[in-house]
Amino acid sequence: MTEQLHFSALWPHWPELLAGLWVTIQLTVLATIGGLTIGIFGAAIRSGRPTWFSRIWGGYVELIRNTPFVVQLFFIVFGLPNLGLKMTAGEAALLAMVVNLGAYSTEIVRAGIQVTPKGQWEAGRVLGLTRTQIFIQVILPPALQRILSGAGEPVHHRHARFIGGVAGLL
Repeated sequence: MTEQLHFSALWPHWPELLAGLWVTIQLTVLATIGGLTIGIFGAAIRSGRPTWFSRIWGGYVELIRNTPFVVQLFFIVFGLPNLGLKMTAGEAALLAMVVNLGAYSTEIVRAGIQVTPKGQWEAGRVLGLTRTQIFIQVILPPALQRILSGAGEPVHHRHARFIGGVAGLL
């Protein structure tokens, strides 16, 4: 292969490249915060007794996890405006990333919660804590520590953004 990348051709465009880097960083941080927040709430819902809301949340998780990210992105970018939901391209990309990461994070956090020994729940009840207090103060901190290594897996969606043409959409 005789072709090489000539960086000299990129130098005149460094402001655009830096702007693109800044957009990527913003989208990544916001999507991670939003997705993990949804994941924690979703895991709390899915870890409780099976209710109709838990089943609905499970349907959301399975739907998102079993469809390609690019299909989700196309639905949000092109489908939601047809339903009357207007948003900018950046908002659409962020929404797609948050929805996707929320589903994956739900299962990751739920797995961390499920391996928590039952004795921790019982200890919280003995101390007179409510279910919410037990979850937030006793169960969630060690569960998040356990799953931290697996939390990096669902960030593949960041690399798929180019398919939707985020740069062209912005």
